[in-house]
Amino acid sequence: MKLATWNVNSVNARLPLLLEWFREAQPDVCGLQEIKCIDEKFPVEAFESLGYNCAVHGQKSYNGVAIVSKYPMSDVQRGLDDEADDHSRYIEAVIEAPEPIRFGCIYLPNGNPIQTDKYAYKLRWLERLRARAQYLLTLEEVTVLTGDFNIIPTKADLWKEGPWLDDALYQPAVRAAYQGLKNLGFTDAFEAIQPEGNRYTFWDYQAGAWQKNEGIRIDHHLLSPQAADRLIDLVIHKDTRGQTHDEAKPSDHVPVVIELTTKS
Repeated sequence: MKLATWNVNSVNARLPLLLEWFREAQPDVCGLQEIKCIDEKFPVEAFESLGYNCAVHGQKSYNGVAIVSKYPMSDVQRGLDDEADDHSRYIEAVIEAPEPIRFGCIYLPNGNPIQTDKYAYKLRWLERLRARAQYLLTLEEVTVLTGDFNIIPTKADLWKEGPWLDDALYQPAVRAAYQGLKNLGFTDAFEAIQPEGNRYTFWDYQAGAWQKNEGIRIDHHLLSPQAADRLIDLVIHKDTRGQTHDEAKPSDHVPVVIELTTKS
C-alpha cells in the first residue's frame, strides 16, 4: 500500500500537474492539503477518471483538505472535533482496503507571526490534535496521520537555522508538541526509514529557495505502532518541485509517499 501526502497549494490551479503525478506514481491513497476550494468545486470527476474515490472538506480560497483513495472509504470525519472552527484543516476516513487503514489528513496552522493570535491558535490546534491522536491509539488500528504539519522537527530538517529562529514553524513549544505526538506512540516515518539524499519537502517561492536548495521538512507521516510495524519505504518526490504542465506551476511542497506491507 502506497500512502501519500501532498500540499498542492490549490488543487484546481495545479490540476494538470497533479493528474500527471497520480498517473505515474499510482498512490493507493493520498491526502491533499490547501486545496483552496469548496467541496462542490473539487475536481471529483478528474480523480474518478483515474480510479479514485474522493472525500473532501473544503473551504473557499483558503485551507481545505481531501483524501483520494483507490478503495472505498467509511467513517469519514470532517474537522478535528466538535470545537467551533471555521478552518477546514482535518479529514479522516477508514480506507476499506483488504486490510483497513485509518487515514487522517492534516493541514496544521502556520502560526505566523508568533506575537499574534495565529500562533496561539496553532498551539490550541496542536492540543486538539494530540487528544485525537491519543484516542486513535486506543483503537489499536493501522493508523496514519499525515499532511502538512507546518512543523520543522529538528535542526537537521532545515537548510539553515538562523532564518527560522523567530518563525512559528520552528518554535520550541511547537517542536515539543510534535515530539509529544511521538511520545504517545506514533513513529515519524522519515526518521524510521532515513532515506539518503534530500530530506526537504518544501521550498519557498521567494529568493530562489528552490534553485539554491534552501528547503525544510514539514510534511510528515506519523504511524501508529500497527502501521510502523509494516513500514518498508519512504520516497520524497522532489522532482515535482521543478515541473510545470500546461502552464500550471508547481506547488511549493512535494509529495511524500510511504509504503506499508500487507499481512503475510
